[in-house]
Amino acid sequence: MAEFVMKHLVEEAHLSEYYYIESAATSTEEIGNEVYPPARRKLAEHGISCKGKTARQLRSDDYGRFDLLVGMDDWNLRNMRRMCGGDPEGKISKLLDFTSRPGDVADPWYTGNFDATWRDVLEGCKALLSQLEE
Repeated sequence: MAEFVMKHLVEEAHLSEYYYIESAATSTEEIGNEVYPPARRKLAEHGISCKGKTARQLRSDDYGRFDLLVGMDDWNLRNMRRMCGGDPEGKISKLLDFTSRPGDVADPWYTGNFDATWRDVLEGCKALLSQLEE
């Protein structure tokens, strides 16, 4: 969800030419699958498309390809650091750490609460974009 929310915010701000945004999984369960249907529906409720996206796994070379790697929770960060061989440049952070309420994004995989996840992701993406643009 975060990839498409961030892309949407960047597009609305007419900043698409300045950002490359892509998501990658830290696990293997969904590799090759399209966006999870309830997440796809939640995005569609807000006029955001995720058509054509299939899950891919984070690779160690992604650390060098991206200026920032953003995870949703502590589990993601632990896996990201392991998969990238650490975080020597301080590029890895959690999305909600850019907000006034740092912590983990609500995980709908376990709760089924996509509304809570939407709120967390939107707040985090807005805060991240604001900080990037400062």
